[in-house]
Amino acid sequence: MNALHDLPAVGLDELNAAAALLTRVDRKYVVPVADLDAVLTGIPGLRALEVEGRRWSRYESTYLDTVALDSWTGAAHARRRRWKVRTRTYADTGECWLEVKTRGRRGATVKERLPHDGTDVAGAASDWVSERLAAAHVFHVEPRGLVPTLHTAYARSTLLLPAGAGRATVDRDLRWVSGHGTAEVADVLVVETKSASMAPGPLDRRLRELGHRPVRISKYGTGLALLTPGLPGNRWHRVTSRHLADHLTLDAGVLA
Repeated sequence: MNALHDLPAVGLDELNAAAALLTRVDRKYVVPVADLDAVLTGIPGLRALEVEGRRWSRYESTYLDTVALDSWTGAAHARRRRWKVRTRTYADTGECWLEVKTRGRRGATVKERLPHDGTDVAGAASDWVSERLAAAHVFHVEPRGLVPTLHTAYARSTLLLPAGAGRATVDRDLRWVSGHGTAEVADVLVVETKSASMAPGPLDRRLRELGHRPVRISKYGTGLALLTPGLPGNRWHRVTSRHLADHLTLDAGVLA
């Protein structure tokens, strides 16, 4: 992944000013690690986020769902009013946020976030989650009743695309932990492009030139389906059986 470190750097403030994109169109790809240099060297003007000399940052997320897994079920069946609630911790700094993701117009992803102390959703945080879900026409979800169902950890590099085309993330060393065990993926990357337009951007076009197509992969949906006995793979079966199977390590009943 030498090409990533050779890209010109961009700071966090400049990246957010140019492409915060809390409402965006997402496309996801599963890419072999060996292909990343070819992907990045084919896009003039691409820059990589650098924070205190780091091009990779460690992320940890804990997903919260109802006991009946209503959030997971909505994603598994592609329901229009699907939603996710999670805490996200930037492990290098300890900064933590509570995040709500819903679907906007034309299927765009809407992400809203609130500084959080990493504990249960209660008090003002509960009210905030209720308001955010109601604004997306998601009702009958009681935030105080949400429980942790899946923990994810990975390293992420963020890219600023040229000419105002948005941003992208590259995730590696993905690990899932649930009450049923652990799963890890090696030697593959999850690349996600995020733009304000429905039209493919320069990174999407470059990936297509190299034979990569968008895939259905959700860290929450895929991870919970992999680790939960009896839970169907549904729309993630193809990515787990075709793109991840040769790189996947599953340890049922082994917790971190």
